[in-house]
Amino acid sequence: MLKAISEIQKEIMEDFSDLQDWEEKFQYLIELGEQLPVYPEDKRTEEHIVPGCQSKVWITSTYSDGKVEFLADSDTALTKGLIAILIRVFSGHSAEEICNASLSFLETIGLSKFLSISRRNGLNSMVQMLQGFAKNQPSVN
Repeated sequence: MLKAISEIQKEIMEDFSDLQDWEEKFQYLIELGEQLPVYPEDKRTEEHIVPGCQSKVWITSTYSDGKVEFLADSDTALTKGLIAILIRVFSGHSAEEICNASLSFLETIGLSKFLSISRRNGLNSMVQMLQGFAKNQPSVN
């Protein structure tokens, strides 16, 4: 059974609490990005690019049985890790859960301390796009 969004966020916070400095966090993000499934070449289009990101980030979603699934990729290792965290949190959940999720865990794990302003803006753009996909599903009013 899929864990609740809050449980997944708690696991991520625990993972990051074991990391001592920015370099370890950076390496961990890269490792998370490397674990993403292969992104379909035919989805590397302007339609799937996240606006407002310094790097190229592609996101696509599917909706089935009341759940939203995401696939994503980026042309940079760090950004790929950031989107991997978001997909881990959101994928497989209902559109309502995705739209109502608190993302305060991102602050707790220290992303705002070690990401540049442009990367933080890009992260916000990724969240907005993921939640935008969810808002467009039939189960969300």
